Amino acid sequence: MSLIQEIDFGTPKSKSETTVTLTIDGNQITVPEGTSIMRAAMEAGTQIPKLCATDMVDAFGSCRLCLVEIEGRAGTPASCTTPAMNGLVVHTQSDRLKKLRKGVMELYISDHPLDCLTCAANGDCELQDMAGAVGLRDVRYGHEGENHVVAKAHGCENDNWMPKDESNPYFTYDPSKCIVCSRCVRACEEVQGTFALTISGRGFDSRVSPGMNENFLGSECVSCGACVQACPTATLTEKSVIEIGQPEHSVVTTCAYCGVGCAFKAEMRGEEVVRMVPWKDGKANRGHSCVKGRFAWGYTTHKERILKPMIRERIEDPWQEVSWDEAFNFAAAKFKGIQQKYGRDAVGGITSSRCTNEETYLVQKLIRGGFGNNNVDTCARVCHSPTGYGLSQTFGTSAGTQDFDSVEDTDVVLIIGANPASAHPVFASRLKKRLRQGAKLIVVDPRRTEMVESPHVKALHLPLMPGTNVAVLTALAHVIVTEGLVDEAFVRERCDWSEFEDWAAFVADPKHSPEATAIMTGVDPKALREAARIYATGGNGAIYYGLGVTEHSQGSTTVIAIANLAMVTGNIGRPGVGVNPLRGQNNVQGSCDMGSFPHELPGYRHIAGDAVREQFEAMWNVKLNNEPGLRIPNMFDAAIEGTFMGLYVQGEDILQSDPNTKHVVAALSAMECVIVHDLFLNETANYAHVFLPGSTFLEKDGTFTNAERRIQRVRKVMTPLNGYADWEVTIMLGKAMGFEMNYSHPSEIMDEIAALTPTFAGVSYARLDELGSVQWPCNEKAPEGTPVMHIGGFVRGKGKFIITEYIATDERTGPRYPLLLTTGRILSQYNVGAQTRRTENVVWHAEDRLEIHPHDAEQRGVRDGDWVRLASRAGETTLRAEITDRVAPGVVYTTFHHPDTQANVITTDFSDWATNCPEYKVTAVQISPSNGPSDWQKAYDEQARHSRRIAPVVEAAE
Repeated sequence: MSLIQEIDFGTPKSKSETTVTLTIDGNQITVPEGTSIMRAAMEAGTQIPKLCATDMVDAFGSCRLCLVEIEGRAGTPASCTTPAMNGLVVHTQSDRLKKLRKGVMELYISDHPLDCLTCAANGDCELQDMAGAVGLRDVRYGHEGENHVVAKAHGCENDNWMPKDESNPYFTYDPSKCIVCSRCVRACEEVQGTFALTISGRGFDSRVSPGMNENFLGSECVSCGACVQACPTATLTEKSVIEIGQPEHSVVTTCAYCGVGCAFKAEMRGEEVVRMVPWKDGKANRGHSCVKGRFAWGYTTHKERILKPMIRERIEDPWQEVSWDEAFNFAAAKFKGIQQKYGRDAVGGITSSRCTNEETYLVQKLIRGGFGNNNVDTCARVCHSPTGYGLSQTFGTSAGTQDFDSVEDTDVVLIIGANPASAHPVFASRLKKRLRQGAKLIVVDPRRTEMVESPHVKALHLPLMPGTNVAVLTALAHVIVTEGLVDEAFVRERCDWSEFEDWAAFVADPKHSPEATAIMTGVDPKALREAARIYATGGNGAIYYGLGVTEHSQGSTTVIAIANLAMVTGNIGRPGVGVNPLRGQNNVQGSCDMGSFPHELPGYRHIAGDAVREQFEAMWNVKLNNEPGLRIPNMFDAAIEGTFMGLYVQGEDILQSDPNTKHVVAALSAMECVIVHDLFLNETANYAHVFLPGSTFLEKDGTFTNAERRIQRVRKVMTPLNGYADWEVTIMLGKAMGFEMNYSHPSEIMDEIAALTPTFAGVSYARLDELGSVQWPCNEKAPEGTPVMHIGGFVRGKGKFIITEYIATDERTGPRYPLLLTTGRILSQYNVGAQTRRTENVVWHAEDRLEIHPHDAEQRGVRDGDWVRLASRAGETTLRAEITDRVAPGVVYTTFHHPDTQANVITTDFSDWATNCPEYKVTAVQISPSNGPSDWQKAYDEQARHSRRIAPVVEAAE
């Protein structure tokens, strides 16, 4: 193995379909119009020296190192800013150019430390490389005059020198090594879109500055790593590189955080990760990253990670470390005993959206084939099952319609119930780049999120009351229909016309007008009408949505309403448009695809279908139950009733992530055997009897499927610290249960998935290695996958318009609970925080806080930073208040990343009418001052401490 070297072409690729031909160093080269001479030369194999140029940002032309000569033109133009044109004759090397470049390089070196042997960038320094490329052998100018290199000059303090900024937990900024190439500044602006960096001072005093001469941690920097990646010297360097040294080999793998699915090069020394570098050929992220994927992988080796199996008879007992065989035999005996006592259906399992497709497939196979029932569910249903239901009803498939590249062709973006800047930051950066180019943005959200207003981006914000999504979307449709903005040609050709007529008559009713619905939604009718007109007439319109759509009692109805909106405007079936659910975890889409629902086998095919079931029975050599099993809420209810007594939970913390925490505690406490298969002793493990150590994404092979249906390889870069990958653990548990599953590598599991799942029929590890990734459906009709769905026609045939009647949630405000609580995520943390809380990311978000409007805070005597009691009909907790006008009066907001807050003790049992997806986003609450943690929190914390005790290992006497 060796380091994967990516070619830097110096300037971005031109998208022009017109070509030009020029001659560079005697060779004719044909390139797309708009290509720079630098890139054209590089494509021909000639590398022109450069320092300020990189192909991730636009040409700048400041370093004066990439000079060339062009016949018939005076001077020596910069090749990065000079476009290739027909007939140009270019020379990249001559005596004149050599002299100029050498002189430029001398000036750079004259104000740069010469500590190359001890520099962290030694072996990976472009300044060093370019000094060699131009033949620099001597520097006539030393450090005797003004410089930024030494702290003291001539016995006095050097006012030009600046100390190293080590405030950021992941990288350092050493101003003495800065060559002011502006690559970091441009990466922050053009790639990330944060505009946190600038060049302060002029001339010799110029230096990179975070904000107004702040340190990096205190500035607006979001630690995405784009500046570090762009830096050609050691000015911006990962602390891990400083500590470990330069990597010696790399492996391409896929990030295990959000549903964007960024591709990374894991750069290694032996089995130690040196750094994670975003891969430019990754089709989801195109070489960009966020703070989590780029830096927050330290949880892999965190001291709290459990590496040995553990068992106990009662949850009050301390854990006992045992061998793998002892753990499997103990678990199997417990489950067999439960089934013998209570019946076959008394056990079940929950798959993980953090594990690979192959691992998820095996868990549901174990439950159906080994346990003998269909009691399998997944956290993906708890967040995005309305997506599956709504889109399958209207379009015929249960996933998003576009790839992320599609955003580059969009003209209008409608975001509803999502905050990509926090939850899907790499996609947000790509989106904001398109918005800065002129696309329009509409945000439908109760909260003024980071997407509403960012540098050079101003959205039309519709701040609706939580729970009124359907009313708002129907009002948008009302405007489109009544003002004659329907794409009638599309609807007649692609949709069922009679169903459209019924739907159009429904939405045209005056009771659905923006003016009539405003009393419920709180949205300004003028703004809503403007939004409808922009979306319907503004060109390519794309809708992106998240959990703020699905986690409602009308989640499925809202997804259907979104689909209706896309169909009525003809925004389906081509680049730049579509309906795009933003999945919360790395493999939410995959866990759904792999048959994690109690009524569906892999590929979304119902368990009751004899023909489909027989295919699986033949492949698995076992008879399958044709009755749908229990969903997670049904499992909990049955446990409390005493009929469901055993649960296998892989990679999911249901106690922290599921609603109504007290109900979950009661259910887990009632079970006789809970098996937790995870990295850490999470909250669910407090009530477990068996703990099976899990493996991280760095320790296994497999695939993830991201939000755009993209299937990507996960590649093992280190030996599992616990001894086994998760797929191996599930196989061994199955064997102990008497259910054999024989695979020697995850590629064999994928081959079985492909044989049984039509949308995966063309997927194999060989195909993924060849193409990098594919988007399902991938089969004979689409051997290289399907980036855009429903081109020329819907999967179901005709698009189906469905009437979406707004029905208010049963969770109502009143005198006792006058405020509405909604929840969300923050950039630096991920889901329940099990991984990110065990990294340096806690420096940005050490605790969950409650956002409350100044008016509501003043009424309750609450000041910023005060402890407040947050109470609902389900329970209460306490946390600190953050007073802000990001939320409207009557609405409060918090995150759910920290278990000591237990935000879900507040949420209720209300759920989506079609899928039982919990209604996390609407809870009636009251706020009052508090002195600190509640009695319930104190009792919970005490139980958790008691439950996590691990008995010391007693060595046998010799």
